[in-house]
Amino acid sequence: MKDAASALDRVDRRILALLQGDGRMSNLALAQAVHLSPTAVLERVRRLVREQYILGYEARLNPHKLGASLLVCIEVLLDRSSPEAFERFKEAARERPEILECYLVAGGFDYLLKTRVSDMEAYREFLNKVLLTLPGVRETRTYVVMEEIKNTQALQVE
Repeated sequence: MKDAASALDRVDRRILALLQGDGRMSNLALAQAVHLSPTAVLERVRRLVREQYILGYEARLNPHKLGASLLVCIEVLLDRSSPEAFERFKEAARERPEILECYLVAGGFDYLLKTRVSDMEAYREFLNKVLLTLPGVRETRTYVVMEEIKNTQALQVE
């Protein structure tokens, strides 16, 4: 069975790379960059969206200008490892705007969270009034980020 990435040709991969770098790139500029007609490029982009290679478009915002300067990673251990406990935690985590990313992981804890808040006081309030009250949370470990070395969602496509 052919894997999904191998179904892409060189032009598809170039389109993905260009759009990943600038999601606002016009269809005309994209067509010129890949040496195809605007109509052909538009059809390829539509297909890439339809086949879910492209999941959407969004602006990257500056958290420092928007009062979310403190980046915190948190390990969460639940009190039970059951499908119901996992589902209740997932539903609650999805509702919290401070939680940017939430991963179910294998290892010594259940979930890894990436959160953003304004400062340490806001984090303490989030921890005590929100996180520790989420369904099934038994224990947390907090890691405050001192410096962001690399922050990207870009995938290697070429």
